[in-house]
Amino acid sequence: MASVTPTQARTGAPEAPRTLDRREGPFGEVVLRQRGGPPAAPGADGGGTPAAPVIYEIIANGCFLMDTSDGRSERLLIDAALDALPAGRAHPSVLIGGLGVGFSLARAARQPRWGRIVVVEREEAVIDWHRTGPLSAVSAAALADPRSEIRHTDLVAHLRTEAGQDTYDALCLDIDNGPDWTVTEDNDSLYSPDGLAACRDRLTPGGVLAVWSAQPSPAFEEALRNAGFSGVHTEEIPVVRGVPDVVHLARKGA
Repeated sequence: MASVTPTQARTGAPEAPRTLDRREGPFGEVVLRQRGGPPAAPGADGGGTPAAPVIYEIIANGCFLMDTSDGRSERLLIDAALDALPAGRAHPSVLIGGLGVGFSLARAARQPRWGRIVVVEREEAVIDWHRTGPLSAVSAAALADPRSEIRHTDLVAHLRTEAGQDTYDALCLDIDNGPDWTVTEDNDSLYSPDGLAACRDRLTPGGVLAVWSAQPSPAFEEALRNAGFSGVHTEEIPVVRGVPDVVHLARKGA
């Protein structure tokens, strides 16, 4: 890995991301990049440039999707769904839509209350980065958990086919950038009336749908109500500036 250059050490300029892998798949190009890395070699005075934290980024079709710099909202996706389930429901099952950088899977595996944990991911490259690549640092323990299962398939197709007829106590969806900003056109259908109906059908009575979004969406809240969900509300991640990541929550009737 490249060290911090003298120019970066003097100016504090951020290091350009390094491409670790680039794949062309059925839904377009996906890229894994790294920022940060080890410190520069010590100088004559015995000192060196402090290491920048290693951050991995996933880019899809040229658009930034996510990185490993934070993860609060991805963890909230799991925590909020679990908290919203009816009290006393033992060992609830969860389907996580989108493996991403692995924060949601890792969070679910750390919580002993969850029973079966199924992750649906359509990009083979992303699965490889977790099983044998750099993202295993995030997800190795979770992948080794006997409750966990990775299914390599498209979530929308999975929900609507016979193979996806299993029901779950929670659906935690982190697909694209949320309902109002999708990189891949096909992902729009997940947030459509038909897509939300498919989600509702895959939930057990009283089950919870949790949807990650890069921004609040009153229109999506209304779409959830129109799709027959109750208890619709949104939880935000506090931010100093800019638009917060959010988790939209809704419950299927008992």
